[in-house]
Amino acid sequence: MATAFSAEPTDPEVREEIVSLVRQFTDEQVIPQAEHYDATDTWPEPIVEGLKELGLFGVTLPEEYGGLGLDLQTYARIAEELARGWISIPGIINTHFIGAYLLMKFGTEEQKQKYLPQMATGELRAAFSLSEPHCGSDVQAIKTAATKLDDGRYEINGQKLWVTNGLMSGLVFVLVVTDPTASPKYKGMTCFICEKEPGVEVNTGDYAGFEVPPKIKKMGYKGVESTELVFNGYKLSADQILGGEAGLNNGFKQMMDSLEVGRVNVAARGVGVAQRAFELAIRYAQERETFGKPIAQHQLVQEKLADMYTRVEGARLLTYRAAELKDKGERSDTEAAMAKLAASEAGHKNAEESLRIHGGFGFSKEYEIERIYRDAPLLLIGEGTSDIQRMGIAKGLLKRFAI
Repeated sequence: MATAFSAEPTDPEVREEIVSLVRQFTDEQVIPQAEHYDATDTWPEPIVEGLKELGLFGVTLPEEYGGLGLDLQTYARIAEELARGWISIPGIINTHFIGAYLLMKFGTEEQKQKYLPQMATGELRAAFSLSEPHCGSDVQAIKTAATKLDDGRYEINGQKLWVTNGLMSGLVFVLVVTDPTASPKYKGMTCFICEKEPGVEVNTGDYAGFEVPPKIKKMGYKGVESTELVFNGYKLSADQILGGEAGLNNGFKQMMDSLEVGRVNVAARGVGVAQRAFELAIRYAQERETFGKPIAQHQLVQEKLADMYTRVEGARLLTYRAAELKDKGERSDTEAAMAKLAASEAGHKNAEESLRIHGGFGFSKEYEIERIYRDAPLLLIGEGTSDIQRMGIAKGLLKRFAI
């Protein structure tokens, strides 16, 4: 079965070296700067430049397009390491990575040649958009539509919401309705590759009709912007349909396929958050003393630490398993949902338990766990809520174990 990732994964020693470099980058560049960019909620330009230098915007892209040609398993490990430093950093890469995946698997050769080399270097960054103000998980309820004009172009009108990298991206893969009469509705949806000017709120010229309102203010997940997108008479050619003519009205399936790899990224982020929360907790537990001994010597704290690391390892194995299946070209929707569910819950729970272990200090902005505690709830929502994951898992299991 075809896969968008490298058919021959990179030599294990090379993969380990790359992951090691990312871990070092996280320790030296991400963790020391995360508090500043979280507090100011500003784009972490120096960190993004570091990601470019490491080639991380082209992690899974083939070498022929200037990428590193790595498999999804390695990408998951990279995302885990980055999230261990700050959850926002792999968020910057994830939407870009999903766009690259969509192009690699469904794009025409012309589309690949046009975009992938610039995407591999990070010169051109991508985002993708499904949700709208009136619907989130119910993707088939979207209303943003593209109408074909007499000159063969398409005009998009509508509004999108919760777009990570919505402002700084130069490409947005947008799912819209192209056949409102289709039944079921998903058969009338198309993915368009929408170009725009990075960092510009009101586009003009060739990109007129594409507006990006001010970023949404959030509890956590700062630094990387989450935005709305407003399409008001935005026009583009039929060449911008993902996959060309064959992609018309096939956008829903394309997007759902890409969400499998997106969920692997969110799962990896959950593992990274859970790992960092554990690291902070076990270190603090050995430094903080009560009743004449380190709190790590108290049984209840030991139980928390044991449960925390068990969650980390379990979530990590599920995440790697989902990535492995996708690398092989096998269907992994159920496994990706299980990984996303387990890892997001692990990240959230470990953040809470680490905060409890830190006590009053955990409530202070002087301690890293305060930021992690605000960031972790995103995991429960992004790429489908935990409840949606459970529904998908159950559906997959009923098919797999049908009697």
